[in-house]
Amino acid sequence: MSSEKSITVKILGCEFSMSCTKEEREGLLYAVSYLDQKIQHIKNEGKIVGNEQIAIVAALQIAHELLTLRSVESFDMSEFKRRIKIIESKLDELLPRKES
Repeated sequence: MSSEKSITVKILGCEFSMSCTKEEREGLLYAVSYLDQKIQHIKNEGKIVGNEQIAIVAALQIAHELLTLRSVESFDMSEFKRRIKIIESKLDELLPRKES
């Protein structure tokens, strides 16, 4: 596995620095682009206000897409799950924790 390098991505107008391997870079950038497009679409509809709510709705839409894809037999679910886990762990590192 390649060593990790830092890249900077922009989501909801905020820059995040994250590390990923050379092999993960393209997939991560694609995921960031996809998420940002979803967020922008929701924002442009103007029905939901607040970045946190917009991010949650985008996550729900993407989760729905994932669950819909589960019914497709040719889809490699294990690879998809592996990639989602990587993205989740990177987001966990970047997003601030909300105090209860």
